[in-house]
Amino acid sequence: MFVDVATIKIKAGNGGDGAVSFHRDIYTATGGPDGGNGGRGGSVIFQADSNLSTLSDFRYKKKFYAQSGQNGSSGKRAGKSGEDLVIKVPFGTVIKDAKTDKVIADISTSEPKIIAKGGKGGAGNMNFATPVKQSPKFSKPGEKCIESEIKLELKLLADVGLVGYPNVGKSTIISIVSEAKPQIANYHFTTISPILGVVKYDDKSFVMADIPGLIEGAYKGIGLGHNFLRHVERCRLLVHVVDVSGCEGRDPCKDFDIINQELIKFNSELSKRPMIVVGNKCDIASEIQIRNFEKYVKGKGYEFIKVSAATGRGISEMLTTVINKIETLPPSHLFLPDTTYEEITSRDDDKLEITKEGKVYIVKAAWLDKLINSVNFDDYDSMCYFQNYLNKSGFTEALQNAGAVEGDTVKVGEIEFNFYN
Repeated sequence: MFVDVATIKIKAGNGGDGAVSFHRDIYTATGGPDGGNGGRGGSVIFQADSNLSTLSDFRYKKKFYAQSGQNGSSGKRAGKSGEDLVIKVPFGTVIKDAKTDKVIADISTSEPKIIAKGGKGGAGNMNFATPVKQSPKFSKPGEKCIESEIKLELKLLADVGLVGYPNVGKSTIISIVSEAKPQIANYHFTTISPILGVVKYDDKSFVMADIPGLIEGAYKGIGLGHNFLRHVERCRLLVHVVDVSGCEGRDPCKDFDIINQELIKFNSELSKRPMIVVGNKCDIASEIQIRNFEKYVKGKGYEFIKVSAATGRGISEMLTTVINKIETLPPSHLFLPDTTYEEITSRDDDKLEITKEGKVYIVKAAWLDKLINSVNFDDYDSMCYFQNYLNKSGFTEALQNAGAVEGDTVKVGEIEFNFYN
């Protein structure tokens, strides 16, 4: 089965916690702090693999978590870093935020891309010793990473895309000019997934894709075309195949305009994409039919080539024209990132949500949870760090705006304390 869309959840590894420890042995009367740092969590990395052609590996496995870093330990020993998780995908896979559909990365080269960075390891208490504070009894926890849902979309990397109504001969053409072996039959929707073929002609080569199932209304989800229109976006050149014989009572000119409108409605940028029009089934079309359609197409500014896929007539001319054209065109379109994974997972981190239940002010924020996890409330120095951070972050001002006065009870998570300005 050809799978070109998948939604999965990924999570980078958490950083290991820093350790609180003091050196003790029989020869040392007063040992100093020697708590080691936590290890860094593993990152989630995506890499293109030429052996993959679909996203079928993601049909059943939906969660991908990198390994967390280990905690630090005594003797200034750092925790082991978590192993990175490398996820292999086909070339041309676009990674998007599942909620906003914004692009995070385009995996179209062999270079691995870090999508979710592993959490930083927490600092052990050995890092907080000063001449004044020689025995710090607190450390920092490792950075906790957030699970997020992303969408994978495969957009085929092809130089040339064959578009047109079903049963106009696209599959026959690609089977003639390449080693691709699509199913061919005389009925609509014979081809139910995109077909890629490498075309070698005149000591040159390019990749051609047969985009199946385009009909009127495809951009709205009618027929099969809406599933595969995304693959047209990569093509450097479009070859629009039209049945000029008017089989089944169809009007070639009308079919030509309908497919062009479907492409534009799906993505307006496709109207700027170079296009060559191929009139197929010329062996069973009358000269008047061919001449009328050629005049119509050239009147719209397109280059026209007459072919008969059944007999091979005009195929060489078509390939020569295609090769000459693509040599003048820029590389395949790459999708530039609209956002980053860090932006996705920190969307709501800065927001303070303050509610009042009775005489207690309840404050919620993702960054507050991280802060509380780093505080040792039994240690005076750690409490001072906590108070200073709250003042700098605007926490105090936000509570005042919400109506809190000195002596009111504030609850953050499971921690309650009195509010003082």
